[in-house]
Amino acid sequence: MKRLYLPLILFLFMVLEGVALELLPANLVMSNSIIVPHWVFIFLAFIAIFFDEENTYYSILYAVIFGLLIDVVYTGVLGVYMFSYAVSVYVIYGLKKMIHANIYGTLLLGFTGVIFADLLINLIYTVVGITDMLWTDYFIYRLLPTVLANLLFLIVLYPVFMKRLVTWRRELLNRSSSIL
Repeated sequence: MKRLYLPLILFLFMVLEGVALELLPANLVMSNSIIVPHWVFIFLAFIAIFFDEENTYYSILYAVIFGLLIDVVYTGVLGVYMFSYAVSVYVIYGLKKMIHANIYGTLLLGFTGVIFADLLINLIYTVVGITDMLWTDYFIYRLLPTVLANLLFLIVLYPVFMKRLVTWRRELLNRSSSIL
């Protein structure tokens, strides 16, 4: 049963992303800024930082699966979120070896990951011709509010999931070592 916790939490965050803007105050939603919730990505970053070991790639596998699900449910172009989330989580997975897994390291990795993922998504949408927003407008009206909102979400989730993910990783390691 514990093997289903991660996909169920990711699925819950994917569903909640669709109603996230309804939870915000109306004056914030009606402004010129565009806030894109990347809650699934934030939890994927937690999985990469606190759950994955040196030789496990659960976060990247879940990034591909749930990125594709986000593409199917919320966007009209398949593969954009799947590719962006997978590449960004892989970058976080590689950087976590150089940065300590405390709150500051997690904030730095989450900050870097959200910026990288959102830039990739916007770059792909620009190349395909779906968006034609100027890059200066993109940085001011979309990237900055998106990064700030998702960092706030990361700070809220950190005390809730950090210890749980470490515990689940240890339980998985103990279960796999007892099998051998």
